[in-house]
Amino acid sequence: MTYKAEIPYGAYWSTPFARWQGSFANLHSIEFAAHVAKLELAKRKIDPKTFDYGALGFSVPQKYSFYGLPWLTGMIGAGQAGGPTLMQACATGVRTLLAATQEIETGMATTALAINCDRTSNGPHLYYPNPRGPGGTGMAEDWVMDNFGCDPLGGHAMLQTAENVAKKHGIGTAEQHELVLRREEQYRQSLENDSAFLRRYMTLPFEVPAPNFKKTASTMAGDEGVSQSTVEGLAKLKPVMEGGSVTYGGQTHPADGNAAIVVTTREKARELSADPKIAVRLHGFGLARVPLAYMPEAMLPAAQRALAQAGKKVADMKAIKTHNPFAVNDLFFAKETGCELKTMNNYGCSLVWGHPQAPMGTRAIIELIEELALKGGGFGLFTGCAAGDTAMSVVLEVCDA
Repeated sequence: MTYKAEIPYGAYWSTPFARWQGSFANLHSIEFAAHVAKLELAKRKIDPKTFDYGALGFSVPQKYSFYGLPWLTGMIGAGQAGGPTLMQACATGVRTLLAATQEIETGMATTALAINCDRTSNGPHLYYPNPRGPGGTGMAEDWVMDNFGCDPLGGHAMLQTAENVAKKHGIGTAEQHELVLRREEQYRQSLENDSAFLRRYMTLPFEVPAPNFKKTASTMAGDEGVSQSTVEGLAKLKPVMEGGSVTYGGQTHPADGNAAIVVTTREKARELSADPKIAVRLHGFGLARVPLAYMPEAMLPAAQRALAQAGKKVADMKAIKTHNPFAVNDLFFAKETGCELKTMNNYGCSLVWGHPQAPMGTRAIIELIEELALKGGGFGLFTGCAAGDTAMSVVLEVCDA
């Protein structure tokens, strides 16, 4: 199918991503997302008053995040726009895009902002009162660390899901490390010619605001904390879990950042587009869940559902991007679909530039659009797993308007 909603070409952006406890560690993620949105909308000459809907996604709460999307749109000068605040772990980027698309599709809105932010740095330390507990003692939770380390359904860490899939499908450490080197090589393509690819959607150098957002604290040339692996260095690493195959080199790192995509009607897209001759059309979305503790497998059925809705096959895709918190993800997906492993994730992916959860998928979708534009158009797929052994996917097309 083809949705009536479109993404105006160029009406999207992402900050660089910073490894946790780095340059963004002390910035309130929602206020930071609003700060960036105001600047990026002005740069694109998009009036915030244009929006009549928004969807805000995050996975790590911040102070006052109860007020969610209406707070953010109020801060950017779009006080007329309301909408939900959504949380679907690493699938949040696709979820907010779908929410915006559905609102346009049903005629309930004409122009929507799907905006996602997260700060894994300095995550909340929560206390849950329990007057009936021993001595009136409640329960405590370190939001980020505890949830990385334990799925309450099975009591296992996310890393265990990668190990389960690696064991089931015969994916070894050497194979994972080889792919890491390839993904880092692809990312370096985005840095060529003074980061020409990144500059297609990212403002560089990036001015990092002070926590009060009244002055610039520092500047970033690009993503911060990206690893530069070597064959020798990876070979020295031992699996994190005894008897396992996944090393620290074969998985991503937590990060901070934000990203956003504008979604609107076909007619309005021409008005807001950086190039009215280019259309970005949405054709299919997919959601899937697999058995407990096999999270990386979920990206396959989610992709299959998005492709089915679009009436397309994997072979029809001119570009494929994935969320790959583990190298295992891409190795499994390529084996199951027959995709060319080395040409997936051109220009970068979460395995390399990090994992700030909610905005991760948004940035990947933006890069998918830009890769397709460089290739002269065509269909593209993004798919990525999320906590709870789920995944979401989207199929889109870059074509002549």
